[in-house]
Amino acid sequence: MKKICVFIVTLCCAMTVGAYEYPYLVFTNTSGTTTVLGVSNLTLTVSGAQLQVTNADGTTQFTLTDLRNMQFSTDGDTITSIEHVLDATKAVMVYSMTGIQLGSFDSLLHAARSLGRGVYVVTDGTNAQTVVVR
Repeated sequence: MKKICVFIVTLCCAMTVGAYEYPYLVFTNTSGTTTVLGVSNLTLTVSGAQLQVTNADGTTQFTLTDLRNMQFSTDGDTITSIEHVLDATKAVMVYSMTGIQLGSFDSLLHAARSLGRGVYVVTDGTNAQTVVVR
């Protein structure tokens, strides 16, 4: 639970720094269901095991243990990371931090949904970035 709270606080700080160009925040739960919310007037509040997200359209709650990831999106459909080094729609190869290739995936989203918790290096053959799966 402590790790999740630290993750949420880190995400909030990152949102303040680099989220102004992203109009959507996409939440994915452990079953793969996604919820897309606009970032206009966005606030995130953690209370116990619940994440409360309030924006200009209203309030949505997520159970932290059921939340797989949160990522910014430019169009509400394609998920991208804050760094947006990789094109989220391109095929990617995933490596462990020790350099072992773990697999190839159709997209960054498919890779993120297939990987267990951990830190990975993801490349599209031209660019690479570190991805954290929680």
